[in-house]
Amino acid sequence: MSERAAPFYCPYCADEDLRPSTEGHGAWECASCNRAFRLSFLGLLAKGLRRDPHEGATAI
Repeated sequence: MSERAAPFYCPYCADEDLRPSTEGHGAWECASCNRAFRLSFLGLLAKGLRRDPHEGATAI
């Protein structure tokens, strides 16, 4: 297994100047907008994402 993925940009200002925060696991700080945020995995969807088989079909 590899290490956990890091965010590429701030969800508030979209700048890329991010640093891990000392506030705990998944916490990040943006040096550009001076905000701190936390990323976490909520879980898997019970049914998953399924595409409607009739979606995009054309009627003849």
